[in-house]
Amino acid sequence: MLEELSIDKLRRVCAPEALDFHTTEAVEPLAGILGQERAVRSLQFGLGIKEQGFNIYVAGTPGTGRTTAVKGFLEELAKEKPIPPDWCYVNNFRDPYRPRALRLPPGRGKEFHKDMKALVEGARREIPKAFESEEYSARREGMVEALQKRRQGLLHDLRCKAQEAGFALQSAPVGLLIIPLKEGVPMGDEGFAALPEQAREDIMRRRETVEAEIKAAMKQIRGAEKATSEQLQDMDRDVALYAVGLLLEELTEKYRDFPEVLSYLKEVQDDMVANLAPFRGVPEAEPSPLAAPWAKEAPFRKYAVNAIVDNSDLYGGPVIMEFSPTYNNLFGRVEKEAQFGTLVTDFTMLRGGSLHRANGGYLVLQAEQVLQDPLTWDGLKRALRSREIAIEEIAERLGFMATKSLRPEPIPLDIKVIIIGNPQIYHLLYALDPDFKELFKVKADFDTRMERSDENVRSYTAFVRATCQKENLLHLDRSAVAKIVEHGSRLAEDQDKLSTHFAEIADILREASFYATREGSPHINASHVTKAIEEKVYRSNLIQERLREMIAQGTIMIATAGEAVGQVNGLSLISLGDFAFGRPSRITASFGLGREGVLDIEREAKLGGPIHTKGVLILSGYLAQRYAQDKPLSLSARLVFEQSYEGVEGDSASCAELYALLSALSGLPIRQGLAVTGSVNQRGEVQAIGGVNEKVEGFYEVCKAKGLTGEQGVLIPESNVRHLMLKEGVVEAIQQGKFHVYPVKNVDQGIELLTGVSAGMRQDDGSFPEGTVNGRVDRCLRELAERLKGFAEEGKKKTGEG
Repeated sequence: MLEELSIDKLRRVCAPEALDFHTTEAVEPLAGILGQERAVRSLQFGLGIKEQGFNIYVAGTPGTGRTTAVKGFLEELAKEKPIPPDWCYVNNFRDPYRPRALRLPPGRGKEFHKDMKALVEGARREIPKAFESEEYSARREGMVEALQKRRQGLLHDLRCKAQEAGFALQSAPVGLLIIPLKEGVPMGDEGFAALPEQAREDIMRRRETVEAEIKAAMKQIRGAEKATSEQLQDMDRDVALYAVGLLLEELTEKYRDFPEVLSYLKEVQDDMVANLAPFRGVPEAEPSPLAAPWAKEAPFRKYAVNAIVDNSDLYGGPVIMEFSPTYNNLFGRVEKEAQFGTLVTDFTMLRGGSLHRANGGYLVLQAEQVLQDPLTWDGLKRALRSREIAIEEIAERLGFMATKSLRPEPIPLDIKVIIIGNPQIYHLLYALDPDFKELFKVKADFDTRMERSDENVRSYTAFVRATCQKENLLHLDRSAVAKIVEHGSRLAEDQDKLSTHFAEIADILREASFYATREGSPHINASHVTKAIEEKVYRSNLIQERLREMIAQGTIMIATAGEAVGQVNGLSLISLGDFAFGRPSRITASFGLGREGVLDIEREAKLGGPIHTKGVLILSGYLAQRYAQDKPLSLSARLVFEQSYEGVEGDSASCAELYALLSALSGLPIRQGLAVTGSVNQRGEVQAIGGVNEKVEGFYEVCKAKGLTGEQGVLIPESNVRHLMLKEGVVEAIQQGKFHVYPVKNVDQGIELLTGVSAGMRQDDGSFPEGTVNGRVDRCLRELAERLKGFAEEGKKKTGEG
């Protein structure tokens, strides 16, 4: 007969005495990533290799410390990296719609911004002073006076020549009018018309000569005016250059090692000299009554410097965690402002994004958030492929018609992108997005479990110490740490493993610290940890309590004592997201003549999932392999979960369904005080299932509610024994003989325990011993086959007689 499990196999205890400290105050806090050697090696490789495409996808379930671990790892690594350069956008004087990008050493971008601001302020101050000087005024007046004298002299000579030719010159808006004279008196049109034809022709010939003289004189005047204007412009240029020369010389000397900056300063100088009116304060001919204060500053904005990336405060490479990776937040934006009801923009309204700030370092993104916006994902791939960041209007990316806007010069991109997400997203991207495998060639897999070795227990303790220190929690004594270690194994569902869901461990520490503080305890002890675990369950197990009440009251029919044919208690797992518990279900089997085989009522009612259906179909394979080698399997059996009104999925009840069917076929009753979990294969081997702790505890709670008899227990797969980390209350009840756990290796062991009758081994002649379970089942199936055969022969006879 199968023996129950010993107490030491029900829960792996961590003895407080084995811990070499009294409280966690004496423990060094954890430094680095715990229990993720595979992930650490992947990160080290991905961050160390410089070739394109070796960005990293960090795969793991939430709560394993992926984000915190990656951030800490990157921050340590970033300390050794050089500080990346600053980037500035400046005006492109040749094409204002394509601002230039300037690269400067870290901290110099902000400095250059201040220098250019000081240059403009100095120019606005010094240029008016220079043009208001007496020397400038005297030189200008002299040049203007010389021009006036030249003009007057030319006009005087012209009038003299015209008078000698018999004409007078008169100024008019359209130029100089040539009026013929008669005896020194201007001649009108009537007088001119009264002259003889020969006289008129003579006047016209002389007039043409005077017109030629006028043209030559006016050409000389225009030449003199142009020359004077050029002289004035050269003088203004010289004065302006002299006024700002010292400032420009200082900037040129300061930035002599940056050719692009020197080129830009030369363009600034040329533009200032070419556009002196705003600096001289020359008012508009007709100032607008609606002019805003900012309008006075508008002409000077083109000389500003937009420091889009300022790394002056960095100590090493940047590590940017972007938790809202929208398109604008990642790639920057072109802002606009309203002026007289119109949206306008310029290079000073360019704003950088996370890629700009992380350039030269590391950018960490969450996969779910990046993929929510297709434009963001597509833009990120494009930036990584081209190795440059381009600020674009999002409307253009969407293909909508956009107003004329800026197209800033792209900035070279040198970055490592780390995307954090669950493994399912990684597999989907790898299968469906060809670019993903080319751009994210490194996968860092965060495990949910680690070995429960002495070294890892010490590391676990160091994590506890670090959490208490970081969050100002009370420290733990060693009894509390022992409970934390045991809880870590329970979360991992393995006696030889510890969970790496550090978020859950940290929550237990916070709650335990709360209870300890409320009691006035100087440290967290085992009772506080136990209370934190129990209270967390209590806050979430309302549905479990209601089901337990309904079973105790008989509303849900579950027998925990006595015997019944074709009826067994199966165990299923109900998950509510934050809480999972085991629930017993009555499984019944019935059979009759037929050739339908084993019929799953859950599947027929469309309540059974594909895995559950597979488990039931395996039962037909087991029956055929075990009992139908010498006869046809003439059987029509029905299996059902009684009082089940929701979907059934999983194969962990297939073992219980087989036991119910064997009981029905053999006529042997099953002990109702025993519940069963485990899947079965076609060879009758019992296979491991998930949630074994919750299932055992769920049936124990039901038995406790209905009354413990000392005969109750659970049959579990033998391969699940290492996963047992039962609650202390259940272990105590088992130790007192009130409850039992039996490890089952195959169907024969289970049916023997459930029925109290030997399963029976196949004999040399192929039969099973009489009175055994297998013998009874075999005989029943044989009788069914013969009876069905008899009906068939009788039917043939009747058909022949007819």
